[in-house]
Amino acid sequence: MDKRIFIIHGWDGYPEEGWFPWLKQKLEKMGFEVFVPQLPDAGSPRIHKWVPALAEVVGTADENTYFVGHSMGCQTIARYLETLPEGVHVGGVVFVAGFFKHLTNLEDDPDVRETDAHWFGTPIDLEKVRLHLPKSVAIFSDDDPWVPLDNQDDFRDTLGSEIIIEHNKGHFSGGRDGTKALPIAFEKLLLIST
Repeated sequence: MDKRIFIIHGWDGYPEEGWFPWLKQKLEKMGFEVFVPQLPDAGSPRIHKWVPALAEVVGTADENTYFVGHSMGCQTIARYLETLPEGVHVGGVVFVAGFFKHLTNLEDDPDVRETDAHWFGTPIDLEKVRLHLPKSVAIFSDDDPWVPLDNQDDFRDTLGSEIIIEHNKGHFSGGRDGTKALPIAFEKLLLIST
């Protein structure tokens, strides 16, 4: 069966953003089926919309199903994995700028505050997520303005992720940081999928 990879954008994200097209092209050349869905209402992401939308795109998940998440996309993937039936395992996940603890430097805007409270105020059972996730890598930047490095603890300690800290990559954003390629994500995905 073909290996499928789902690249999941973050808050305010879209399929053509930043390094997503580059990664999609690289993976397709390697023979993977790659999907980069647009999640609903990206400017105001909500768990009850994003997780079902991801589940619908994925269909039946199995050990040939892989994910790459950016920022809020990492939360979305984890929350999706939490919903899987017992005994179902995906192949693995590469988390980029993911978080479960907190975000910093958010603008003082009611919609932003509400979105922040929505995601952090909704519990997630990372132990349950781990049951569906045999392999994962979590990539952070040492100068990310929104995702502090202490967010790595949950990935390392609970999800068992390999931790990678890149230097001066900001939030790995296409527009703000100019990140149009992310070789480390490609390399790590190849490692966990072969």
